[in-house]
Amino acid sequence: QVQLVESGGGLVQAGGSLRLSCVVSGITFSPAAIGWYRQAPGKQREWVARISSTGTTMYVDSVRGRFAISRDNAKNTVWLQMNSLKPEDTAVYYCNTAWRGAAYWGLGTQVTVSS
Repeated sequence: QVQLVESGGGLVQAGGSLRLSCVVSGITFSPAAIGWYRQAPGKQREWVARISSTGTTMYVDSVRGRFAISRDNAKNTVWLQMNSLKPEDTAVYYCNTAWRGAAYWGLGTQVTVSS
């Protein structure tokens, strides 16, 4: 079955960095676009970043220049490098992909940024 497993979250002070990982199994990874989303308490889930099968990246305005998404097809893994973290980045971060017409999500990893 399709599985996405996030890791790398934690508690960090404002200005700090974290690197999130998303390991994907159950699909042919290299042609798949992978996205990162986040959901803060009391808010809707929002899209954060995306990487295409060819490595093209896209970011929401609020993280552009601070976050970087990358992938290693040999490891079926996507990373989200998060720098200059702000308290408003606090959320559960999820990775996502679509495969054969269905969307798949991981269980998420908590990121907490203290001021």
